[in-house]
Amino acid sequence: MNPLRLLINGSKGRMGQTLIACAKADPAIVVSAQIDAGDDFAAAIPSCDVVIDFSHHATIEPVLARCVEHHRTLVIGTTGHTDAQIAAIRHASAVIPIVFAPNYSVGVNTLFWLTGKAAEILGSSFDLEVVEMHHRLKKDAPSGTAKRLAEILAEARSLNYQKDARHGRQGIVGERTDNEIGVHAIRGGDVVGDHTVIFAAQGERVELTHKASSRETFARGAIRAALWAHGKPAGLYDMQDVLGLK
Repeated sequence: MNPLRLLINGSKGRMGQTLIACAKADPAIVVSAQIDAGDDFAAAIPSCDVVIDFSHHATIEPVLARCVEHHRTLVIGTTGHTDAQIAAIRHASAVIPIVFAPNYSVGVNTLFWLTGKAAEILGSSFDLEVVEMHHRLKKDAPSGTAKRLAEILAEARSLNYQKDARHGRQGIVGERTDNEIGVHAIRGGDVVGDHTVIFAAQGERVELTHKASSRETFARGAIRAALWAHGKPAGLYDMQDVLGLK
């Protein structure tokens, strides 16, 4: 079989460089193009099978347009999208296969699954908190992974993320409500990504934690998603689909 041809968008960034290094070590993959700001994305896309986009969420519309035009599979690794951008992603997924995940780590996606199961088992008597820490250069907060963890908790409790998530606390905020899902972002140093979900009740506490020590875990997961998604029917998928956790 011919190797899968990848176009890496955002190739000069930390994740882009890690993706390129991982792809070079995988005989099933070849990097057909390395694209960054100022490069001709449109000219490069015909020579690829799958686009992996770790550039910036602000560029998602032209990326979607070119992938739809050439019927190329897309793996989206950016976070911080607006509601309008998410709607555009959903619209494009009617034409091409798209993998759209807040985190491509196999371990984190296992954490997603465990978080949902723990919320179901422990029940409503446990208070819910999410804490994340990333390097000092990360621009968005909370992380896409922390947001997804809070959404999973909200789904398990029949709550609403937009209404019930509490992003940090300051001043006289009053007692914690039963429906509150605390979400807290810490920034500093070179931390690749730490996420902890806390279930706290009277007399006991359960904590689920994932710590990433290398960006390679995300890169390998994104490549796994690209290999899985190529040839799939048009649709919007995530890493739970890729790993068979649904």
